[in-house]
Amino acid sequence: MTTDPHRNDRPHNNRNGRFEPSQKAADRAAHAARLRAENPQLTYQQIADAVGYPNRGDAWRAVQRCREAVIREAGAELVASEAQQLDDLFVAAMEILERDHVVVSHGHIVKGDDDRPILDDGPKLAALREMRQIRESYRRLFGVDQPAKVEHSGGVKYEVVGVDPADLT
Repeated sequence: MTTDPHRNDRPHNNRNGRFEPSQKAADRAAHAARLRAENPQLTYQQIADAVGYPNRGDAWRAVQRCREAVIREAGAELVASEAQQLDDLFVAAMEILERDHVVVSHGHIVKGDDDRPILDDGPKLAALREMRQIRESYRRLFGVDQPAKVEHSGGVKYEVVGVDPADLT
């Protein structure tokens, strides 16, 4: 019975049930991707030989996995950056919501019969609208909302023009 020297390179399930390569396999794939990036004239067979893959297809798949990982990581960084900006906007809207705003007319504070300034609810309502919009942006960013399911019932009728149905039998 022969032992595969790369047996530890087999993928395994992570906590989310997804397959992920072992650290050794990830390091080999990264080495293959670096070789490809540094020497684009190398063939995938040459990369396979240099890294220890049995064939060029395995080397190609390893490089593709690295490309996909970089894209996923960049996407995750972009989502995190967008989420941080939304967080900042939400905090600014919350600060406006928590402040009292007075009614101003012609450059003067409007006061009630008791000589106290009349509060203006307009800025608070605007802050609430912004907070709702920010929450909707969060939902879109993280894909919380499921797409609407559209059901269609009925049949399709096909008609062949220029052919006598009697000729078809």
